[in-house]
Amino acid sequence: MGLRILAIAPTSFFADYGCHVRILEEIRALQDRGHRITLCTYHSGRTPQGIEVVRMPRVPWASTVRVGSHLHKLYFDLLLGARALVSSVGRVDLVHAHLHEGAAIGLAVARLRGVPLVFDYQGSMTREMLDHRFLTPKSALLRPLEWLERTIERNADAIVTSSTHGATHLASGHRTPLQNVAVVPDGIATTAPVINSATAADLRQRLGLPPGRQIVAYLGLLVDYQGVDHLLYAARQVIERRPDTHFLIMGYPGLEQYRRQAHDLQILDNVTFTGRVPYEDAPLHLSLADIGVSAKRSTTEANGKLLNYMQVGLPTVVYDSPVSRELLGDLGVYVPMGDISALAGSIINLLDDASRRAVLGPALQAHVRTQFSWDDAAGVLERTYESVLTRGVRSRTDRLASG
Repeated sequence: MGLRILAIAPTSFFADYGCHVRILEEIRALQDRGHRITLCTYHSGRTPQGIEVVRMPRVPWASTVRVGSHLHKLYFDLLLGARALVSSVGRVDLVHAHLHEGAAIGLAVARLRGVPLVFDYQGSMTREMLDHRFLTPKSALLRPLEWLERTIERNADAIVTSSTHGATHLASGHRTPLQNVAVVPDGIATTAPVINSATAADLRQRLGLPPGRQIVAYLGLLVDYQGVDHLLYAARQVIERRPDTHFLIMGYPGLEQYRRQAHDLQILDNVTFTGRVPYEDAPLHLSLADIGVSAKRSTTEANGKLLNYMQVGLPTVVYDSPVSRELLGDLGVYVPMGDISALAGSIINLLDDASRRAVLGPALQAHVRTQFSWDDAAGVLERTYESVLTRGVRSRTDRLASG
């Protein structure tokens, strides 16, 4: 019999970026295995077909999609908590909460209902606040929030992380080992999307990509901790040495900020900004490129865009980090973290080496198909659910026996 799961996501689901992709694909994989999931989330965002979504009450003065930490979250999460309590009326077998704020809300709901809480850990809450410059290292709020972060983690019945590095980082914040931590890697569709050449040619024309240029693609949030500023500085060096190179930069929200940077660097003729790309259209857009790139500087978050690159066989240049190596293995082209000149040099070398790209592309596609399946991830989630539910039954039995 399938489980009845209440999922909680304190974010503007769905908004076509990494955290949301994980939430969406986990739900789809669990639904395929016969479970029913209701997702409680913020009032803004779009609802993917086939997903049961309930939203907090609409707040008309803050109705746009917001990325990262912001002050509106202070009351958004209160409204979301109230909505989650209402949504938990009736049968609920467990609560699956995303992000630390979601786990805090989920903890209250789970304890009131007497069901387990599974916390989907996608990086450090305080580290994200620092990355987004919502906090500074000298902020008086930093230590209290770090204490709150650890308290949430210790009170979850189980925690799942998207990488082994994430699990290691999580453990490093606690003096005593956390119990029941499982790694559930991000995944991708195991069948490569079929890209129609005529459709791809039409998209290239609509985007205004000049003919005869090699394309370097970036797909993700346009924010500094993703390294978009570094990417543009590197692009300047690449374009100076290889004027036939074009950068296709896909994402949001910092479109105008980075367009101004590209203008100031005098490279706009060799850079195309698409804005937000729907998740389902990502493979088609990426198929236009010769290589992919990620200069992500955050060391605690996942890097799901690399899976999208691998899915379409894009050889990839990436800042070296444990998460990147966990995803790409020995098939990535690694650059020392923060070294912009090395980033530019590696992009040039890979563009110049057609034979290396011809080997890496198919190898990356095979690697992602065999190592990163959402169905496999759902199996790990089911085993985690079974462990916390069994533990809960034993605990209740022990209490009855002692009474």
